[in-house]
Amino acid sequence: MAKAHKLDCEAAAADCRFIIQSENEAEATELARNHMKEVHGQDYTAEELREKHLQVV
Repeated sequence: MAKAHKLDCEAAAADCRFIIQSENEAEATELARNHMKEVHGQDYTAEELREKHLQVV
């Protein structure tokens, strides 16, 4: 079974229930970066997201 990369936005920004999940880590990271910038006004690097918020499930 393939592993998926998941970001649960609630862990990064309180009161947000947005979840990103993809088998492609680059895609999950890019979607997460876009969401955090557009919705929350926070600019994360891909590395910051991988280290702090991205989970492998």
